[in-house]
Amino acid sequence: MSGTEQNQSITPVSASQAAINGMRAAMGIPIIVLSSSYLGFGSLIRDNDLSVWLGVFSTFTTWALPGQVAMIELYGAGASILVISVTVSLINARFLPMAINVMPIIRTPGVPRWRYYFLVHLLSINSWAYLVQRGPSMPREERLPYYIGFAMTLWIAGMISSAAGYALAGAVPRPVSLGLVFLNPIYFMLLMVVGLRKPALIIAMGLGVILGPLLHVMSPDWGLMLTGVIAGSAGFFGERFWDRHRDRDRRQGGSHG
Repeated sequence: MSGTEQNQSITPVSASQAAINGMRAAMGIPIIVLSSSYLGFGSLIRDNDLSVWLGVFSTFTTWALPGQVAMIELYGAGASILVISVTVSLINARFLPMAINVMPIIRTPGVPRWRYYFLVHLLSINSWAYLVQRGPSMPREERLPYYIGFAMTLWIAGMISSAAGYALAGAVPRPVSLGLVFLNPIYFMLLMVVGLRKPALIIAMGLGVILGPLLHVMSPDWGLMLTGVIAGSAGFFGERFWDRHRDRDRRQGGSHG
């Protein structure tokens, strides 16, 4: 490809067109999988005799399906507000490193800092995965509107699907409707498998697959959290060791040359 063709291929589009591109990207498999999962969540809301408006409001404010499911299950079990709040906070703590990771990608000169506090609320595992994989190759001025179009499309679809799942509860067998909740994490895992080019991902997912079942048998209450801490930490420090070893080899190779 010539230099002219390369420049044409990365020519920035308008902000509105970038947002439309994000919406189009979300309207494929991401919205199908996410909507299916929130259909299951809506069924779970009705199964616990809660209001449909509570389910939709939960999606509007929390926008984190694992935390929402934990909240409903704990509420149904009679847990206190304190226990529910602490549990949901721990489950959703994963969004802190995700936000830290994605902010340098979407940060755009001239955009007031306060707007990012709202925009980061739209972050989900789908938008994070897509932006981390595709964002760096986009012109910087396209990234933020692309993210807004992609993330807001999924956010609105999640609220609609929560209400639809509530209305359709009973139309399909209960195990099937509740099982839809697990489609989204499975899809996220497949996205990560596609992006297995970094040592951190390889180490973390490999250890997670091995340690997850073992630690769950040893401690059903803490097994999942321990798996995440151990596998994630191993991936982080393993990649740092890998990078240092690679940089050292490059310096030695350069000195020999």
